[in-house]
Amino acid sequence: MNLKILVLLTILIPIITMGQDKPNILFIVSEDNGPDLGCYGAPVATPNLDKLAERGVLFENAYVPQAGCSQSRAAFFTGLYPHQNGQIGLATWEYRMYEEVTPNMPSNLKKAGYRTANIGKVHVNPESALGFDITAVHSSNFHRKGMARYADEARKFINAGSEPFYLQVNYPDAHRPFLRQVDGLPKKPLTAKDVKSLPYMMVDNQTLRQVTADYYNCMMRLDTYIGDLLRVLKESGKYENTLIVYIGDHGADLLRGKRTSYEGGTRIPMIIEWPERGVVNKRLKEFANTIDLFPTFLDVAGAPLPEGLPGRSLVPLLKGKRVNWREYLFTEYHTHSNHNPYPQRTVRDNRFKLIYNLVEQKENPGYEFTFDHLFRTQSAALLQGISDDVMLAYQRMLNPPEFELYDLKNDPYEKINLAEDQKHAKVLARLVNALKQWQKDTHDPLIERSKALELFNIIQETGTNKKERKMVPYFEIMNH
Repeated sequence: MNLKILVLLTILIPIITMGQDKPNILFIVSEDNGPDLGCYGAPVATPNLDKLAERGVLFENAYVPQAGCSQSRAAFFTGLYPHQNGQIGLATWEYRMYEEVTPNMPSNLKKAGYRTANIGKVHVNPESALGFDITAVHSSNFHRKGMARYADEARKFINAGSEPFYLQVNYPDAHRPFLRQVDGLPKKPLTAKDVKSLPYMMVDNQTLRQVTADYYNCMMRLDTYIGDLLRVLKESGKYENTLIVYIGDHGADLLRGKRTSYEGGTRIPMIIEWPERGVVNKRLKEFANTIDLFPTFLDVAGAPLPEGLPGRSLVPLLKGKRVNWREYLFTEYHTHSNHNPYPQRTVRDNRFKLIYNLVEQKENPGYEFTFDHLFRTQSAALLQGISDDVMLAYQRMLNPPEFELYDLKNDPYEKINLAEDQKHAKVLARLVNALKQWQKDTHDPLIERSKALELFNIIQETGTNKKERKMVPYFEIMNH
């Protein structure tokens, strides 16, 4: 053999082998659902996701940084909290990230030699910053048209090359409208007589039971579509070398869920399977945040991490290693559309949770908006006959105090505020200090409370007329 060719092969073969050894990444994102799956104990049939959990790792305490679509997605794309990347509200209301050059998941994986594709909604501004090689089914598709395309487009992309791939598939279920049946799925839809209302709403009536039933129908249909997608991956022969991650982008669009800082809004399902190297049938209690996914994906790809990421790679946990993990979990809220600004910061440990309301002197405009938006009625009509302590919890949503402190062990649905209870004064002080330190460490501009009030006022002044959508000048307020 020619000496030059031999030398060239000596150089190229390790490079080629290294590229083939990089695991593919299949990232599955569903819309507007918490951990309401069979494997999380919910009364709903989700056999495909249950099997995924059996083959991999289920995170019992997984969260998004903010319970909104664009805010959640920008956070996992960049590995940054919304106050760090700038996407503090919906992309459809002209909110956007501060800088297009912010490092992000698909662009950094492209640099590491990955083919990249996105199927379904992206919902981040500017979308061009992500630089996917291929996009398909670009609309939100809330009416679930042509759902077979998701698996078909995935098949085309997966089989289009031998290089490692990053494929993100975004399903519209379980976003509103809660369609009872699409394409004959689910085969046997649930009705109000089959279910009780989601427990964290703390209200159980016929209206909410029917809504919950149709939400569960969305979850069962989602499970079928994800089963189709996983079948495509297996048929490609690339299953064994693929890291599979499934999450919801935030909690359900129901009472005390989406657009709030309560557990029903920020807690999500997170299931990860890594056939070649992962731990099988493991349930972890460690706090996971979707900002951990960017460093996780770069870790498995062998790519360098950008500086300053607040999240951590989940790889040590996936490999079953014993590691010192985070003591506190932080979330936040700013606004969703212009209807519901209400700046909040939240911290929880393994038992207690603190919600810090930054403009507590103001009534929360998102409260009645949620009832009218979801049920076309005011709160009084839907909350008739509830107990006094539950009514007090709902009134607290409308007019929050500066601090809300909950004992999640004894009060998982955040009903009783302990912030004024002297027995819990030390807990309150400890969580306040942890929250302030996090704000300082992450350069949170709303550590100055005056800026929170300014943000609240300017969003309200900008208005809610959809025909006159314009960018809120929040850049001036959230200025680092």
